[in-house]
Amino acid sequence: MKQPTIYDVAKEAGVAISTVSKVLNNTGRIGEKTRKKVEETMQKLNYQPSVAASVKKRIQTIGLLIPDIADPFMAEIARAIEDHGRKFGFSLMICSTDNDLEKEMEYVSVLKKKYIDGIIIATGLKNTAALQELLNDEIPVALLAREVPSLAVNTVVVNDFLGAFEATSYLIKLGHKKIAMVTEDIYFPVTQSRLEGYKQALEQGGLPYNEELVAINNTSYGDALNSTVELLDVPEPPTAIFASTETLAIGVMQGAREYGLDIPKELSIVGFDNSILAKMSYPPLTTVSQPIREMGKKVIELLVEEIKNPQQVKQRIVMSPELIIRGTATERNS
Repeated sequence: MKQPTIYDVAKEAGVAISTVSKVLNNTGRIGEKTRKKVEETMQKLNYQPSVAASVKKRIQTIGLLIPDIADPFMAEIARAIEDHGRKFGFSLMICSTDNDLEKEMEYVSVLKKKYIDGIIIATGLKNTAALQELLNDEIPVALLAREVPSLAVNTVVVNDFLGAFEATSYLIKLGHKKIAMVTEDIYFPVTQSRLEGYKQALEQGGLPYNEELVAINNTSYGDALNSTVELLDVPEPPTAIFASTETLAIGVMQGAREYGLDIPKELSIVGFDNSILAKMSYPPLTTVSQPIREMGKKVIELLVEEIKNPQQVKQRIVMSPELIIRGTATERNS
């Protein structure tokens, strides 16, 4: 005979799964009448909590959802979170989603079953229903480098608009008048902010916005390489390209080389992130720097605070970017 589950108890008692969880773990505010009803239902169904559930308080593990652990920026973010998490006694479970909806849902389900203490989400999260489900189940959640404005959740981001605005403005100051942008899926608020910063810089610099100069839905180095070749394969190609991530910027650089252009004499390039890739590329990449270590530290602090005090007011922390000038951008016609 199949053993009853927490879902069976909730259905029989006519309450939410989170209510049954509160009774099991003796957390949250529950009326005595409701608590008694849940306990009687568990006895009636002969429900036995799993071993994992019984040790939930001692697991001391945080889940981290990221697009790709192979991405240098995300790898550095993960390392920062791991380092600061250990100071609070937490280990880290990392899941790479590739910004894929099915994988996001799958990993959210897996992490819930592992009874982790909290989750940091740094992936695209195309389905906000998955996040809402975590909040309904009262699992502490914090967002990093991602935003869901419609939900009350701790969030740590960089000022994406300002970073993109400064990157594009810098290229304009160098005399470039035809500046393209290679970016990720514009579905995400972070990408939208960077695109808006690019647009506003063009407007302030007296340059028209041309959607044909914006290559969207780039998710990899290879995508950016192909998009760059397409952008350059026109009668009057751009003289500069702003890439919304560092991985895309490296793809842009390779695309330019395959097209036979010299960087930065014939094409200037600015990226976004300032991971180890920026320093190792040749020429070293001019890029917008995100304070990676500080972001990792802050998101851990917010999550640990919520684990200890679920009722705390949620915070949105916005950190400042910094334009790091290196060797991939120069004055037009210099």
